[in-house]
Amino acid sequence: MSTSATQPKISIRGLKKSFGPKLVLDGIDLDVMPRTSMVVIGGSGTGKSVLLKCILGMIQPDAGTILIDGQNVLTAKPARARQLRDQIGMLFQNGALFDSQTVWENVAFGLLARGRVTRAEARDVAARVLAQVGLDPSVGDLSPAELSGGMQKRVALARAIAAEPSILFFDEPTTGLDPIMGAVIDGLIIDCVKRLGSTSIAITHDMASAARIGDRIAMIFDGRIIWEGAAATVMNSGNPMVDQFTHGRSDGPIRMALRK
Repeated sequence: MSTSATQPKISIRGLKKSFGPKLVLDGIDLDVMPRTSMVVIGGSGTGKSVLLKCILGMIQPDAGTILIDGQNVLTAKPARARQLRDQIGMLFQNGALFDSQTVWENVAFGLLARGRVTRAEARDVAARVLAQVGLDPSVGDLSPAELSGGMQKRVALARAIAAEPSILFFDEPTTGLDPIMGAVIDGLIIDCVKRLGSTSIAITHDMASAARIGDRIAMIFDGRIIWEGAAATVMNSGNPMVDQFTHGRSDGPIRMALRK
């Protein structure tokens, strides 16, 4: 099922998730339009990663709907749900590279696991995709442990885009990187998303990164989306909670809410 220009690529309504007595998501509503880069911001423990894991199928939500291309992946038949989610490429927070595999095997892991390519073809794909993230194909024969943190992030990005997904998720893409390397990774993310024509969701604490990679920004607080708008407007949102978070102020309504 194709996505029209007016239909969201991803549409979430009333998404709820609790872990024991702790309510993490309390009715998330969010639309991400095709070819749009959405960045979700919010403090630690506000449910950003849980949101992504619910869309990916790694966590089962307690209530709500998650539509991809207009179809609810939570109620679709398993084969169809897998097909819809197979559109997603994921850059994990700490890279999540497999130490027991070479770089090229990491990059081609998803393609090999799904039987889309032979091992010989996978090496060629890996070399091509590594070049797209600024790495020489010879890096493919190294182990992840032989790479710097910035190179590991590039390899993780290469793995995320290897299958040319129509949806890309980025979990704290600049964590652990210095500001210069963070800007480099953000630039690569922007290039990859545009080249593939993908729809993307990134979660981050890094406001500089959010401003670089996002078309739109949404903020989670208390398990809900409290603001969503154009990335260019987030620093002057007019929402006291968003303003406090984006400007890094210790005093404000978020602190007051935590004291209740």
